[in-house]
Amino acid sequence: MSLSVPRLRIGSTEIIALADGEGPFFSPRAEAFPEATAAQWAEADRYDPGAVDAEGRWRLQFRAYAIRSDKGLTIVDAGIGPADSPAGSWAPVPGALPESLAAAGIDPAEVDTVVLTHLHTDHVGWAVVTEAAVPSAGGAPASGSATSDRRPYFPNAEYLLQRAEFDALDALNPQLRETLTDPLVAAGRLRLLDGDTPLRAGRTVATPGHTPGHQSVLVADGRELALVTGDLLVHALQLLHPELAYSHEIDPEAARHSRKRMLGRETATTLHLATPHLTEPFISA
Repeated sequence: MSLSVPRLRIGSTEIIALADGEGPFFSPRAEAFPEATAAQWAEADRYDPGAVDAEGRWRLQFRAYAIRSDKGLTIVDAGIGPADSPAGSWAPVPGALPESLAAAGIDPAEVDTVVLTHLHTDHVGWAVVTEAAVPSAGGAPASGSATSDRRPYFPNAEYLLQRAEFDALDALNPQLRETLTDPLVAAGRLRLLDGDTPLRAGRTVATPGHTPGHQSVLVADGRELALVTGDLLVHALQLLHPELAYSHEIDPEAARHSRKRMLGRETATTLHLATPHLTEPFISA
């Protein structure tokens, strides 16, 4: 996979797309969007032709984003993770996030904030790792046992999660308590949010529906905005037709409301979207 580093500038803030992997979805895309019509699929495929492969399967990108300003460095989401990550049961691990960070000139130790949009395994894979999973400076895994203690991959960062998401952990994926949240709590690195919260650059915005405590990140400079969406939308279908439900949304009506609220900006406003799964890392809404 390519390790090019696309960037978007909003005022004095730079948003950097960090590739972690790409591969097909685990079920037919018609099952993921059962209400979509043939005409809507055709429209979406014209808009994002890279999201369908030669066999007609939905092909996803898996990305994280960095937000760099003169006030600090934030990472939004943590990709699919290393070979032993929870996403390994369905996503194309090991991910390439460490290499993408290096290509962008980012040392994990300089990251001061990590925003986890939600607790699906393809968004938290590198958040907490075993010592053996961490690539050395030469790109190979560090020495150590696969049973090494788990630690935050971004050692100096505060990890931000909506309280509603944390409270829903057992319903979403109880495995993540041992592999993710307990280690973050033990390290004193987990901070729970209650709704919209200012960041050093931009702010988190509560966008529930995909999961109970899903959040996105909004960066603004005058009338120019950039929204790091998380899974507020996962396919071009939902950009073109925000009313369409996705079968893996916990609350489709709430998700629909969140999409329409965030995408329905004033016509005089320029809204850029930074999406983890669409083919292009930055698109204009």
